[in-house]
Amino acid sequence: MSTERVYNFSAGPAVLPEEVLKEAAEEMLNYQGSGMSVMEMSHRSKVFDQIIKEAEKDLRELMNIPDNYKVLFLQGGASQQFAMIPMNLMKNKVADYIITGQWAKKAWKEACKFGKANVAASSEDKTFSYIPDCSDLPISEDADYVYICENNTIYGTKYKKLPDTKGKILVADVSSCFLSEPVDVSKYGIIYGGVQKNIGPAGMVIVIIREDLITEDVLPQTPAMLTYKTHADADSLYNTPNCYCIYMCGKVFKWLKKMGGLAAMKERNEKKAKILYDYLDESKMFRGTVVPEDRSLMNVPFVIGDDELEKKFIQESAEAGFANLKGHRTVGGMRASIYNAMPMEGVEALVKFMKEFESKNS
Repeated sequence: MSTERVYNFSAGPAVLPEEVLKEAAEEMLNYQGSGMSVMEMSHRSKVFDQIIKEAEKDLRELMNIPDNYKVLFLQGGASQQFAMIPMNLMKNKVADYIITGQWAKKAWKEACKFGKANVAASSEDKTFSYIPDCSDLPISEDADYVYICENNTIYGTKYKKLPDTKGKILVADVSSCFLSEPVDVSKYGIIYGGVQKNIGPAGMVIVIIREDLITEDVLPQTPAMLTYKTHADADSLYNTPNCYCIYMCGKVFKWLKKMGGLAAMKERNEKKAKILYDYLDESKMFRGTVVPEDRSLMNVPFVIGDDELEKKFIQESAEAGFANLKGHRTVGGMRASIYNAMPMEGVEALVKFMKEFESKNS
């Protein structure tokens, strides 16, 4: 086994800031003089109460979250939200979904179990390689909400402009672009994401929800655990939450603040992505799969167009210390996920390796 850290381009669970990992390692056996690890700590203890409150405070500062929004640290990942959202919001049993990838499609399929889920737009006709025009969608008169997946991890697309929902509540899954750039939370009814891509270890979803959407008026038979009000009333402590994950996310929030906040992260992420996209645009061997105007800063899929060469590239890149560059099983090719914690030198080293591979194999 190598003792060297690799450049981890995984789409999630993904790379975490090295200094955060070191800090957590130092505190593993004894968190701030408590005599125990956060992993063994009661979620009802004063020490943990401070951890969760501080994590929420820092997240609110980073995202400038308005006072009339609740922050919930929940289990079940982003996928559990696919059912939780319709169960809590489908009062008229109608919702509109914009399908720009596999996760939006899964969310739509789940919503179909609870009411009429319409497809207002889709980019499936071109393998989700673009974001459809959302300036004048056929929004249903009685839609309870409009749903999007804002950054598509598998296909590497990102909404640069939010859809015109014609006054309807916007619900967005931001799992793979969470905290990568500033965001106007007031434009959403619910903005949520699994944390394992850009914020923390796997096992949790953060839901930021406008308070007027938290009611007891949910679909009949909705379990207590799947009702937002249950968790909002208990400040995410209705049952034992994912304590260690909350602690780790809290450390990442502090790291982001230290890095200059979300505006600084966006600038850094744009520079990083440009290095890779510029090379893909000039390369004779590799090419990106997304139309330039809809490219994600976080997930960069690319292909060679030759199965044997792609296999060779994935194997040789792994041997050279570039981990997890294989594309998602549904699309093949390669994908570099370059989240907040991926250092600039990781992207520069990857491009250097790709150039060498191209000159040797062309």
